Amino acid sequence: MTRRLRLVWPDPRPFRDRDRRPIRLLAASDEPDPTLEVAANRDALGPIDAIVGCGDLEPYWLSFLGDAFCVPIGHVAGNHDRGAAWEARSVEQIPRALPGGSITRLAGLPMAALPWPGAGEHGNIRNESLAWRHSLTLARRRLGVRSEPLLVISHVPPAGAGDAPDAYHEGFRAYRWLLDRLQPPLWLHGHVTTASVPDLRVDVGRTTLVNVTGSVLIELEPPAGTA
Repeated sequence: MTRRLRLVWPDPRPFRDRDRRPIRLLAASDEPDPTLEVAANRDALGPIDAIVGCGDLEPYWLSFLGDAFCVPIGHVAGNHDRGAAWEARSVEQIPRALPGGSITRLAGLPMAALPWPGAGEHGNIRNESLAWRHSLTLARRRLGVRSEPLLVISHVPPAGAGDAPDAYHEGFRAYRWLLDRLQPPLWLHGHVTTASVPDLRVDVGRTTLVNVTGSVLIELEPPAGTA
C-alpha cells in the first residue's frame, strides 16, 4: 500500500507557472509495491510529476513505474543493484543511476544523490570512507553558494536518523555530518526494513527524513504567499 506524506516546500521558485499545484513525487525503494500493478490503484494516486528511486529495486520495476505514470525517473543505486538484471537490456530503459555527490534537477527541484558507496563494485561491503567522499563532494558544491533548498535522496540513511540498530543497517556518519551541515527540507532513503524501526518518518531540526521502502506519495506544497 502506498503511504502518503504532505509537506510545505520552503522555496516558491519550483512552483512558478504551476497555479499553486503541489509537486507530487512517487518515491520507492527495496520492495516493489504490488498495489501499483493495479491500474485502478495508480489512477487513485492522481497525477505524478516524477519517480524517485532510493535503491535496491530491479530495473524492470523502475521502468514499469516510469512507463505507467509517464514521468521522468531519478534514482540512486543500492547495495543489491548488481548482477544479471543490471546487465540485461532492461537497464537501457531507465536513466543511469545518479553518481554520488551529484546534484541534478527533477520535477523542478534540485536533487542531491548519495548511492550505496561503491555500488556495483564492492557488493555489500560498507565503505564509510567513500560515503565521506560523496558527502564532502556534495558539501563543496554547496559551499559559499546561496542555493535553493535541496531534496536529498540516498540508499542508506544518516546515522541516528531513521537507521536500524544492527550494524549492517546503521546509517553512515558521513551522511549525519552532511545532514547537520546542509539541513535540507527533505531527505528520502531506503535500505532499512520497515519492521526494524519504530517510525518511517524522522524529523531532525529542519529536515524531514522518510524511509520510502515500498512506495510513498510525497506532495510538496508551495509556501504561503506563492502566486
